[in-house]
Amino acid sequence: MSDAVPPKRIFPTSRVDAQAASHVPSSPQTESRAYKLAFQDLDFLLREDLRPVRFQLELLKPELMLNEANIASTFVFYGSARIPEPAAADALIEAATDETQKRVAERLKAKAHYYEVARELARLASRCAVDEDGSRHFVVCSGGGPSIMEAANRGAVEEGRETIGLNIVLPHEQLPNTFVTPDLSFQFHYFALRKMHFLLRARAVAVFPGGFGTFDEMFELLTLIQTGKVRPLPILLFGREFWNRVVDFEALADEGVISRQDLDLLHWTESAEEAWAFVQKYYEEDPCPERQQGAPSE
Repeated sequence: MSDAVPPKRIFPTSRVDAQAASHVPSSPQTESRAYKLAFQDLDFLLREDLRPVRFQLELLKPELMLNEANIASTFVFYGSARIPEPAAADALIEAATDETQKRVAERLKAKAHYYEVARELARLASRCAVDEDGSRHFVVCSGGGPSIMEAANRGAVEEGRETIGLNIVLPHEQLPNTFVTPDLSFQFHYFALRKMHFLLRARAVAVFPGGFGTFDEMFELLTLIQTGKVRPLPILLFGREFWNRVVDFEALADEGVISRQDLDLLHWTESAEEAWAFVQKYYEEDPCPERQQGAPSE
């Protein structure tokens, strides 16, 4: 006689409970908002005092889905949403209506080659083999929008890989680019949680010329490393001419507001091939960054 096997659970699932709750007879009591199950009551979930719960949900949903997709580490791409791909650069100049717009368009055209650099770097990263346990590493992750973000997702797709997009609700809606894997296309309300998800699995970060958003993302990462909140990782900075024009990193050290050694957190590069070689060398003892460094502490 074989041993008795107890059931895995004795409570019904929340899905079963939700279905049961939708088939109750109508009465003044059951039609009241108060009678709704809390997790089915959207008005309740959107209350001002439930913001901590919404924070938790926005943190948890992508985490669970990325775990289910066996994504152990990512290669994150930051950069402007305004830099055109080379084929569209001339059209941007032609669309200018005055000299100021034309000068700006010409500057954007000068940076258009970074679209192809990001695309190639994403292709190189996407060739990383899957672990024996099925875990995937250096999965390309971007903000999911156009320009540099699109180039990164596009490069991964061209290698036949899935690719992540972390989009954000904006006043002027920015739809995910068409190269983001639909089941890995996430939308965030809170910038803080979006930035956290950029870094939870990041094992290399490429930073291309960009505006306020790129500054925000890059300097938060530098601050986290500088203060010991996360372990160092490869930060690849593309566009030395651009960055030295808009940020005087040397002056920060000269003024004493950062340490001279903090400048070593950045690796300057202009080449996708050189950038990927640097990442490989960084992890050369074990090419799998998850095994070598482990998950970041909290």
